[in-house]
Amino acid sequence: MGKKPWKVMTTTAVISSLLLASACSPTNEASEKKQKGETSANISVPVTDYSFDTAGNMFAYSEFELSGEPLAEGLGLDLDVLDARKMDKPTKFDYIAGIESYEYSEEAMYEVTEKSGLGLHLIYGPMTEQQAQKAQKSNDEVLAERFYQLADSVGYAHEEIFRNMFPTMIEYAGGDPHYAQKVDTDVYAENNDKTYVPVYQVDFQSLRWDRSKMEKRLTPSAYGGTFLKQALWAGDFLGGLHTVDKDEEIEAKTKNDDQDPNIALGVSSADGMQGMILTEEIWNKLNFVRDHLFYSAKQQWLAKAAGSQYNPQSGWVYLPHEIEVIEDGNELAPKVKQLIVKDKRSLLQDQWLMLWPASEFYGVTDQRPDNKNQNPAFLAVFDGSPYPSAPKENLDQNPTNDVVSNDPYSVNRDVVLQVFKNIDAMHFNQEVGAFVEENNGSAQGKRVDTFQAGYTMEALRIFERAIDGLPVGYASGEDAQGLGTPEGKRALELIKKQADFIMNELIREDGLVANGWIIGQGPETDEPTLLAQLGAIRGLTAAFLATKDEQYREAARKIYEAMDKHFWDQKLRVYKTGKNEMKYTPFVAGALSGVLRIALNNLNNTDSDQPVKVLERETIISRYVDFYDRIIDGPSIKEGMQASEFWDTGDVYIKGDKSGNTDGDNVPQVQAGHGKYGIAPILLNVEVKPKKE
Repeated sequence: MGKKPWKVMTTTAVISSLLLASACSPTNEASEKKQKGETSANISVPVTDYSFDTAGNMFAYSEFELSGEPLAEGLGLDLDVLDARKMDKPTKFDYIAGIESYEYSEEAMYEVTEKSGLGLHLIYGPMTEQQAQKAQKSNDEVLAERFYQLADSVGYAHEEIFRNMFPTMIEYAGGDPHYAQKVDTDVYAENNDKTYVPVYQVDFQSLRWDRSKMEKRLTPSAYGGTFLKQALWAGDFLGGLHTVDKDEEIEAKTKNDDQDPNIALGVSSADGMQGMILTEEIWNKLNFVRDHLFYSAKQQWLAKAAGSQYNPQSGWVYLPHEIEVIEDGNELAPKVKQLIVKDKRSLLQDQWLMLWPASEFYGVTDQRPDNKNQNPAFLAVFDGSPYPSAPKENLDQNPTNDVVSNDPYSVNRDVVLQVFKNIDAMHFNQEVGAFVEENNGSAQGKRVDTFQAGYTMEALRIFERAIDGLPVGYASGEDAQGLGTPEGKRALELIKKQADFIMNELIREDGLVANGWIIGQGPETDEPTLLAQLGAIRGLTAAFLATKDEQYREAARKIYEAMDKHFWDQKLRVYKTGKNEMKYTPFVAGALSGVLRIALNNLNNTDSDQPVKVLERETIISRYVDFYDRIIDGPSIKEGMQASEFWDTGDVYIKGDKSGNTDGDNVPQVQAGHGKYGIAPILLNVEVKPKKE
């Protein structure tokens, strides 16, 4: 590194100057070229749609995260041996999982929550507003002071906070991921090996998307999917402590360890700061959702959630599918002028994509004395500083004495309980024992969607773990003694009933599952899709993990075997997604990543199994590598789902190199991607085709 410091030096206290970066930096070793060779020569993977779907992307990248470092480390990899600039080392699988899958996931989250402007600014978040009114100061001044307070809690120097960040309070449904202006790739700081830090890595001003092309709609799938990314990473970043003098991660022994002047919150200073920013965004988003985005079926307008006091039998109050946002016209930091309900339906996808992240965050914020599985590092974050603790009335086992509070634990509990109750009351059909995909606000629909039902089971599994005080996040597979709450018991009942429905009603003679079921008619008879198989496998594996009932695991294994037989194209080495088609969306990609992960962790052959060739770990790993190599990265620089990449995956900037692809793989640098000024590092829709000779 040259004389200039890595982190930008800033003296201003204006919120538009705040920025965060990860603690990683490029190595000084030469980049190794990624060899594609014949593995991708026989396919083409053209992009079919350059628009950005927030829900699909954030869902997919959540699965990519879990299929990244946690998966590789769980299979025995020492993460310290990974180097972003040493392609496919120590093995191709290790590199793809530990570097590509994981870092693609992280950077896409930052694009949405910190860089693009795809949503409403944190400067007008409910808690920012409340603090500004209390202090009788402007919102921007209060938010800047808040960032400094958060920095102090993790030992992060004020002058190292970066510039022109756009922290989102809540995210929009979609937009155009092309950059609206020239990305600033000028030299900010030089390294000794001719690599350099471009300005845009420390100043996000040139990374904004075009606001006129944003879908300014609030859908639970979109802001919930982003919430899932935020909650998983916040839990990772804040799940330990670190020493101030050496910035070394240490395990928290008690919730008061950070009172030692040489111990700070977060696993490191930089990661801890990022965890605090994510938590600040979540906290404001949850208060906005609870107080403004629920819909009363009786009053037919927006209402406030009641959480533990909510009784669906007294009238449904739920998250509607679509709310249009009319902004106030401020381009730099837009504020809500009006909210208009455009689609009052309750969609199952919206509900599980809020239940899952709220359950993850419940595990982070849980302060109940009865929970003996708490991480002291989390307790230290929510002990009053930097985040308020929950009232004692909200931490006991008596819901009748609960009080309304806007602290992180209480507001999240209000949201997660109300969403859980609505999934049960509005979407679970008691007669057939399955979840229907929509409710119009007056009555349930008639269709059970296999994919949506399967992922609802996974969301319920995480909810049961969280509400019963079991580890979530990366540790959601660990065994522990739970609290046995009424809500947890009901969640297990729902999981088992839906699992039995899949096994008894949806599995066809060929071993595949039907795409759906129409109440009063039976299973759908159209050609099965890959997405339906993935949802069923995900759901049945969730049922196995939640209940330890081996019949669910065995059913998942059989569907996996049938899926591989029916959908795997041996010549092209990709999965077909339907009859004679290979169309990949972020939802398909995310679900496939998740199923390959659980196949490696939970469904692979053991000594007690009747061996299934496609469930040998070597075979699963080969499918995993082919998926990322051929479909995500793609066979050429202009193909594949991953639109561009950041420096964390090895595409460093080198003085004099104008290639826009210094690591020689098939994913361009952001400014060199599609469009006049390049494109953000996100996932796009593609269609896989045999390459014409």
